[in-house]
Amino acid sequence: MPESTSSPTLAVIIVSWNVKTLLDVCLLSLREELGRTEVQATVWVVDNASSDGSADMVRTRHPWVKLEASPENLGFVRGNNLILERLQQQGYPDCVWLLNPDTTIQTGALSILLRFFAEHPRAGLVGPQLLNPAGSLQTSAFRFPDLLQPLFDLGWLPQRFYYTRFNGRYPEERTNGRPLRIDHPLGAAMMARGKAVAQVGRLDEQFFMYCEEIDWAWRMRKAGWETWLVPEAQVVHYGGASTQQVRPLTTAYLWESRARLYRKHRDPLTRALVGAVVRRAFSRKAAAAPDDEWRAVYARIVAAWR
Repeated sequence: MPESTSSPTLAVIIVSWNVKTLLDVCLLSLREELGRTEVQATVWVVDNASSDGSADMVRTRHPWVKLEASPENLGFVRGNNLILERLQQQGYPDCVWLLNPDTTIQTGALSILLRFFAEHPRAGLVGPQLLNPAGSLQTSAFRFPDLLQPLFDLGWLPQRFYYTRFNGRYPEERTNGRPLRIDHPLGAAMMARGKAVAQVGRLDEQFFMYCEEIDWAWRMRKAGWETWLVPEAQVVHYGGASTQQVRPLTTAYLWESRARLYRKHRDPLTRALVGAVVRRAFSRKAAAAPDDEWRAVYARIVAAWR
């Protein structure tokens, strides 16, 4: 990587759990992208006690990466915070890229994101356009959740409006290809300005997984920073490779995190209305649950929204 003092500095953090093959592909694409970008970068992989040999693969195939092999599963948030805390102690770099292991970086994406930060001094958080493996656009930008979004996820509103503003989507994301001011990106490949992270703090560890990027963007908005989608920068995202391995548990994490998010950022009336709907929906699900595991998950969700 270039050593010029005029080059921006970058820390890349990848938190991984049992996705060895995808992680290998991600790191290969990242190394290629770093090689063609004028940036001074350090790359960290936090392995969350994987049982598939991920840590050994990184040691063997990617010795250029700083590996943190955790003896326990820290989750996405604590895994990232482990490195963010170290960066804070030595002074944050210009940018921090939180990158999922199930991503592949397309040519030029990194330089486009870095250039966008240089040209937009109030941008605190940016996301690339995510692509599905077949090349189609993946929804990458969202509005902050309000009254309607949970109703769509519960199937209580017509699905023909799913990709509309009613469900917090940005239809223009799929049409114009220009940078778009948004509320928050999908967290699979979001990049943050170091100064913004220094001001608002690390990820909130109330969120074991899910909603942490929404909370981060919300805190940045309240602190005066902007969040953008930059469609010219593209990253393939396979999606859910880790979370699909423990589906009942991740369902609980999702709705528990949403409850925390509403308590933290929404007014009491909105929280009460959404909470009533969620409790009713998951109480019904618990009564018809296929087994004790799912019944316990639904009970956790009901309790979280009380």
